[in-house]
Amino acid sequence: MKTVKDYIRTIPNFPHEGIMFRDVTTLFGDGAGFSLAVDQMVEAAQGRDIDKVAGLEARGFILGGAIAHRLGCGFVPIRKAGKLPGSKISEAYLLEYGEAVVEIHEDAIEPGERVLLVDDLLATGGTAEAGIRLIERLGGQVVGCSFAVDLPELGGAARLRAMGMDVDMLCAFDGA
Repeated sequence: MKTVKDYIRTIPNFPHEGIMFRDVTTLFGDGAGFSLAVDQMVEAAQGRDIDKVAGLEARGFILGGAIAHRLGCGFVPIRKAGKLPGSKISEAYLLEYGEAVVEIHEDAIEPGERVLLVDDLLATGGTAEAGIRLIERLGGQVVGCSFAVDLPELGGAARLRAMGMDVDMLCAFDGA
């Protein structure tokens, strides 16, 4: 029987020499693989009384939308700066060579709502941490963080757990 990891393609030296890119588009493009991933992420979310699923741009939208649908709750996109219309709040975070910014609509989450944060891959945790901070600034309570892939050597899960987050992942790959 195949696991989620079996559906994920590795592309060596992308986008830079020495990087092993974990390509989830092969997971999303296979009906059985995509269903398996969504089913497992929904199962991990059971019992958390979730009001909203927040997905990190861009592949977190694919998983997050499907999970929100299955849980019968709303979906909230957390986008790169400049992509959302209307009133929004922003959170900057550090990248390897510089800084990036993510945004969320000011009215996307009501105070007290319980939110599951979703993305395809957890590396250093910087984007996820920025997403958590946005949700918390709106008064939401992050009840868990769910990822299809973890790159444990980059420390993202430890970083999020140090913030008090519950972190779930479907599979892990060694190396960056």
